[in-house]
Amino acid sequence: MLDRLRFPHPWLSLTLFVMWQFLSDGISGGSIVLGLILAWITPLMTQGFWPDPPTLLKAWKTPAYLLRVLWDIVVASVDVARLILSPREPRPMFICYTLELKDPLAISILASTISLTPGTVSADVSDDNTLLLIHALDAEDEQEVIDTIRNRYEKPLLEMFQ
Repeated sequence: MLDRLRFPHPWLSLTLFVMWQFLSDGISGGSIVLGLILAWITPLMTQGFWPDPPTLLKAWKTPAYLLRVLWDIVVASVDVARLILSPREPRPMFICYTLELKDPLAISILASTISLTPGTVSADVSDDNTLLLIHALDAEDEQEVIDTIRNRYEKPLLEMFQ
């Protein structure tokens, strides 16, 4: 009986339950029961889409990473607005970024972070997950972009996923 009640992805279940409580109209017995059912059944139904067991990450480092990304989004938004409003032409550039990350989820988070930050887009990940193709809207130096991504995003993700 207990084998049927297992949670294949406990962090996903917890996140779904908490999000359900935030989205429901107040906490009640019904919303708790429905939230528990959804938190249990959704991971079971999507289990076939998860290629590997979820990686245990150092969750206490996540808020600092999220705050850094949010700050960078605000700063990059202002920079892109200045660039668009200025008469200066942007200097677009494609960059091949060598990944140190090995975990597919961490690579996905890095690619998403780059794409969320205005002025940069993750264009492709190599088949062997060692290279990330990045388009920068305005870049003077390829190495500067690489160093910024490595220090601001990839190193914290490496720490979180070790």
